[in-house]
Amino acid sequence: MILSVESRRKVAEFLLRIKAIELNAADPFTWASGRRSPIYCDNRKTLSHPTVRTFIRQRAVEEIESRFGNVDAIAGVATGGIALGALVAQELGLPFIYVRSKAKDHGLGNAIEGDLSVLSNVVVIEDLISTGQSSLKAVAALRDAGIEVKGLLAIFTYGFEVAEAAFEEANCTWWTLTDYSTMLDQAMQEGYITVEQRSLLDSWNRDPQGWSDKFSQP
Repeated sequence: MILSVESRRKVAEFLLRIKAIELNAADPFTWASGRRSPIYCDNRKTLSHPTVRTFIRQRAVEEIESRFGNVDAIAGVATGGIALGALVAQELGLPFIYVRSKAKDHGLGNAIEGDLSVLSNVVVIEDLISTGQSSLKAVAALRDAGIEVKGLLAIFTYGFEVAEAAFEEANCTWWTLTDYSTMLDQAMQEGYITVEQRSLLDSWNRDPQGWSDKFSQP
């Protein structure tokens, strides 16, 4: 099943409405990396809105069932993919595990939490794809544990070429419930941004580092 345009736009509509995605090209946000950006995405906010949370869960379940049929388990990427992953696993009646950003430095030193003894394959759940590095780190940890990764599903992607290349190099199938271009179309339709602001947001997406450097210049 390929998610319909209408469903992709509905997810984008929800993310904008609850301010899980905020846009501000005039006064950009500062990411943890220090880079300036006209967009900030926090998909954890979806968990506080039952209607939005349910819609996203249902679309994720439909996609997994259509693309892969039966899988052994759902694996969430800490921390953003844990809650959605658990909701999806519950809906599918499957075990749930999650992958830490790094192995614990005490106890058993686990990088993956959960019972892996009866698992041979998983679908990975993530909330957001930026460069793809944190997601692929989780994929690598699962593969190192002898678990086949059928694919990775995220709510949203910025659509960076570097992410596309990274997933291709890792030979990992991935898809998202909505994306940057769809979100901008929806933002334009609903009056969140102007044509001029759309142009600025497009230029950032083509060259986020250059855009940030230019904005940061005195």
